[in-house]
Amino acid sequence: MRISGGRSEQGVVFGNTYDKYGSRNPMVRALMRGFTRGLEAFLDRAAPASIHEVGCGEGHWGLRWARRGIPYRGTDFSAGVIDYARANARDAGVDPDMFSVRNVYDLSPEADGADLVVCCEVLEHLEDPRTALARLEAAAGRHLILSVPREPLWRVLNVLRGAYVADLGNTPGHVQHWSRRGFARFVAGAAPAFEVVDHRAPLPWTLLLCRRRTGRA
Repeated sequence: MRISGGRSEQGVVFGNTYDKYGSRNPMVRALMRGFTRGLEAFLDRAAPASIHEVGCGEGHWGLRWARRGIPYRGTDFSAGVIDYARANARDAGVDPDMFSVRNVYDLSPEADGADLVVCCEVLEHLEDPRTALARLEAAAGRHLILSVPREPLWRVLNVLRGAYVADLGNTPGHVQHWSRRGFARFVAGAAPAFEVVDHRAPLPWTLLLCRRRTGRA
């Protein structure tokens, strides 16, 4: 899969461009299997009629879910990243127009709504994650899936592998840092229309499945 370079713009900070999904490192592959199992289990439980993946990157999950026949839309704030996603879609024989440019801060229910909204490894890059989560809350129909790196474990593991030692293991572009419980509390406060109905902790992430509360439009 083609991956893009990193930069910072529009209230989103990123600098890590490591292709973890395509890695041949046995440890990385084992970690990604754990994350994939957790995310796919949440997807099966949500049984979505449609998916909007916010922060779709180069399209790894979009290509996977589109092949399952689930109506899918993937957006990212970076036009360069979306160019890569569309190229990957063409390489896979999938409609590239399912990927488009959209900033998470600009989401609206009318233009961006879906039964399930997925936002993985995005919020830790945002200067204003509370506003972004309110936009995700408004766009999601029945379910919302979120993931972020689990801190401080994420930074500890980086230091142990000799990465970003001068920054105490902080990955370039990570400006928000949550523990598992801290992230659940943040979501509960910033997205009150949703309740966290399940959580998983595939090393080294926090993964939440949220469901819209009964009676809340």
